[in-house]
Amino acid sequence: MKPVYTNVGIVGAGAMGRGIAQIAAQAGSTVKLFDTQPGAVAKARDAVFAQWDKLQEKGRMDAAQVAGQKARLLATDSLQSLSDCDLIIEAVVERLDIKKALFSELESLVRPGAVLATNTSSLSVTAIAAGLKRPQQFAGYHFFNPVPLMKVVEAVAGLKTDPAICANLAAYAKQMGHTAVQAQDTPGFIVNHAGRGYGTEALRIVGEGVADFVTIDRILRDQAGFKLGPFELMDLTALDVSHPVMESIYQQYYEEPRYRPSVITAQRLAAGVVGKKVGEGFYRYVDGVAQISPEPPAPQVDEMPPVWVSPRAARRAELLALLKSLGASIETGASPSPAALTLVAPLGFDVTTVAVVERLDPARTIGIDMLVDDAATKRRVLATNPATRSDMRDAAHALFARDGKAVSVIRDSGGFVTQRVVATIINIAADMCQQRICSPKDLETAVTLGLGYPLGPLAMGDRYGPANVLEVLFNMQTVYGDPRYRPSPWLRRRGAIGLSLLHEES
Repeated sequence: MKPVYTNVGIVGAGAMGRGIAQIAAQAGSTVKLFDTQPGAVAKARDAVFAQWDKLQEKGRMDAAQVAGQKARLLATDSLQSLSDCDLIIEAVVERLDIKKALFSELESLVRPGAVLATNTSSLSVTAIAAGLKRPQQFAGYHFFNPVPLMKVVEAVAGLKTDPAICANLAAYAKQMGHTAVQAQDTPGFIVNHAGRGYGTEALRIVGEGVADFVTIDRILRDQAGFKLGPFELMDLTALDVSHPVMESIYQQYYEEPRYRPSVITAQRLAAGVVGKKVGEGFYRYVDGVAQISPEPPAPQVDEMPPVWVSPRAARRAELLALLKSLGASIETGASPSPAALTLVAPLGFDVTTVAVVERLDPARTIGIDMLVDDAATKRRVLATNPATRSDMRDAAHALFARDGKAVSVIRDSGGFVTQRVVATIINIAADMCQQRICSPKDLETAVTLGLGYPLGPLAMGDRYGPANVLEVLFNMQTVYGDPRYRPSPWLRRRGAIGLSLLHEES
């Protein structure tokens, strides 16, 4: 099949430009690679050739295929040599002035029908195109590193981009073995925008003293099913990359509270404690392996108190069945006895608020997060309030660990950990759909491929129930008084009428 773009130019021979050049050549395009740094193009070309040689050795490519690809990947030492290209993709430093100057020069060299594209991850496509004579021929084409492995690419339309350009870029991405999603030109596009909730809400939880880094990572992996905890992920991407993106999106959205960065990452960045690549981030690394202390065993409790469950508890029937299976002595009265361990299971509220509203003795009251079906998780999460007695805390911990399932005990938090983080992710995604940044389908595709979440955020909302997510957000807004948690109209309306979050209006 003939590629959509026969002659492709790549400006920038770093890891991103090298990866784009590799998959473009594999798609059948003749690729010219340029960089201003001496030796950069040769180094990049050698690295790509070495990868193809390894694939040939493993039998995943034949000799003719590799030879053809090598012949199509050309080194060049001048921008002028890109004048005959159908498509030129820029992958240089993230500075608006540099990108604008580069594209101004490129536009003067290429034929009128040529397409110019930027791989920017955080700058405005419209702003980069400002000043060009043919902004309709300009678009964002955002790949993710490492390009050959990360199979999603965002085709981003600037304010004046011809829609046919993004359609052609999407078709070309498919020829390169990638999945394209189309987005409007907004800060963070799809993936970096949708990813704002995971790290920033986890940082807020740490900042409140609710739990430490490793506990939050364990909860979000084991209870919610994320592949990496937020602090593991930030160590992998490194704070010198992720913190500036947090600040950029927050500032570009005129300090929208949903995207508020954290002083924790700002401070750690200033200290150079940026992540795995320097051996220290939220974790310390030895030979690339995070040094993590094992979890302490559950406490030993000689005499277990009877258990009383609030009639307002989420998933109350399931919680009672779980307690029965664990061998608990369950009280069934209208109120707990003076000796009872009192269990509440709120959505969005903290344990303190529930104890006060329900007139329970806070010294004996413990919260359990029941947003997620217990059978679907590898970890249970309990929360104390400031008055909870240590014997009640230990009794609850020991009881819920009886069947061998891991248990984390955190300090009081509106929404525990999973509720807070999941609801924030879903709410941001819903508002992206409300703003028409992209279609619900493209959002789900971009997030699952680009961020590796267990589900797309809208499907996540459907799984946990839009009404439950709304309850979490409304109650968190009450607890914290922060507009960060105000529900998106997309979520509020669909939750109110029982409609799937994936439903797009006709």
